[in-house]
Amino acid sequence: MKKGTMIFGGIILLLLILFMWWRTTYNSFVTMDEGVKAQLGQLNNVYQQRADLIPNLVETVKGSALQERQTLTDVITARSKATGMTLTPEALKDPQAFQNFQKVQGDLSGALSRLMVVVEKYPDLKSQANFTVLMSQLEGQENRIRLERNRYNDQVKDFNARVRSFPASTIAGMGGFTAYPYFEAAAGAENAPKVNFGNPDGASTPPANGTPENAPPNPATAPHGPARPK
Repeated sequence: MKKGTMIFGGIILLLLILFMWWRTTYNSFVTMDEGVKAQLGQLNNVYQQRADLIPNLVETVKGSALQERQTLTDVITARSKATGMTLTPEALKDPQAFQNFQKVQGDLSGALSRLMVVVEKYPDLKSQANFTVLMSQLEGQENRIRLERNRYNDQVKDFNARVRSFPASTIAGMGGFTAYPYFEAAAGAENAPKVNFGNPDGASTPPANGTPENAPPNPATAPHGPARPK
């Protein structure tokens, strides 16, 4: 009788231990999952803050760099696409939606980078106080985006490792917890943007002194060569 009681008690104790382990593991998945979602929300915030700065920047540049309208158009178009897409926790589970979000945000970053290169031609523009402030704010937002993306990837790394580790993976499967995707650098992001500074008709931009490049020498100003022997 005592032996049967001990066996029964052992089974109850084992079940209790398994239940406690299951509950602790499940709750840890819930906590980590919420951490990933919270970090995703923060990342969306900094993307939106960057988008909110762009209209003022475009208006400031537009008056000083009218011939660079294509670059401005690229920025406006890329911003429109980026603001029309928010990455939700549900979209994280859709590989195509995640790739589309990364692409539109990467396109906007690239368009802004090209714009920054273009405005280097305009010293008067760079000297404007409001432009300088906007540039500083945008650079700060780009840094914040990189920081928040890294934090998101760190959260995802811990969560994904937990999801794939046995025996916790069994609880993850039962609870519907699956791995999240990582943000990755866009292809070519390590290269500086290239901008064609030529005029729309293909002619090169005149230098500061106003003399076109490769122009034929002016006979009135050209230096005289050595005198011909008589």
